[in-house]
Amino acid sequence: MSSTGATDRKTALERALRRDRHVVVAGLAFIIFASWLFILTGAGMGAPSSSAGPMAMSPTWTPGYFVLMLVMWWVMMVAMMLPSAAPMVLLFTTVNRKSRERDRPYVPTGYFAAGYLAAWGGFSMVAVLLQWGLEQLTLLSPTMRTTSLYFGAALLIAAGVYQVTPLKHACLRHCRSPLHFISHQWRPGTAGAFRMGLEHGLFCLGCCWVLMVLLFYGGVMNLWWIGGLALYVLIEKLFPRGARLGRYAGGLLILWGAAVLAGAVIG
Repeated sequence: MSSTGATDRKTALERALRRDRHVVVAGLAFIIFASWLFILTGAGMGAPSSSAGPMAMSPTWTPGYFVLMLVMWWVMMVAMMLPSAAPMVLLFTTVNRKSRERDRPYVPTGYFAAGYLAAWGGFSMVAVLLQWGLEQLTLLSPTMRTTSLYFGAALLIAAGVYQVTPLKHACLRHCRSPLHFISHQWRPGTAGAFRMGLEHGLFCLGCCWVLMVLLFYGGVMNLWWIGGLALYVLIEKLFPRGARLGRYAGGLLILWGAAVLAGAVIG
């Protein structure tokens, strides 16, 4: 092969790889935007201040409603968690790009992303079951916010305690170190990519599940609460002092829970 032909082939490959990265970035942006749009226009119906919307009365738990709630939770987890996972997804894309440059097997990034989203799909199933159970115990309002000060205090204190546990910070370290994860957990092939995404999702789940359970305190339909938790997760995972922030947040949550509990006892 002539040097000109080799150069043309390399140039074409570089263009294709840049295009792949742009496609991944655009895909992530679209999924995040669509998820938040769903929350704002769908899951936000009948939010806290409304008493006339379709969520204003406690629903009957039919199979169809269960699936609807599962979709709502899953989309909400995508909207809240995928932005903080974007650096890992893009790093996976970059490593694959280097593999293609060396004529090694290339795996579409979608397999990694699918594994990540599957982990949060599992959490969403558990969250719906918990929601159903809490409604049966009349511990949730129609807007999916706890009606019990004692239960609310327990959620806050439990979340605060978990924020300072070794397990929380071990999972957070993995989430904050994409390069370390890629270098130590890399697996070849499409099945390997899916498993990597699933494992990374489980680390993120271990890091943030208790924060997501706090949706039952502030209100699953409360857009400000959803947005605030999503912003906190983003800061904790991506900002330089995010790990230290987690410990401070844990202390504040414990104090907040104690104050709610004291108010419940006094009241």
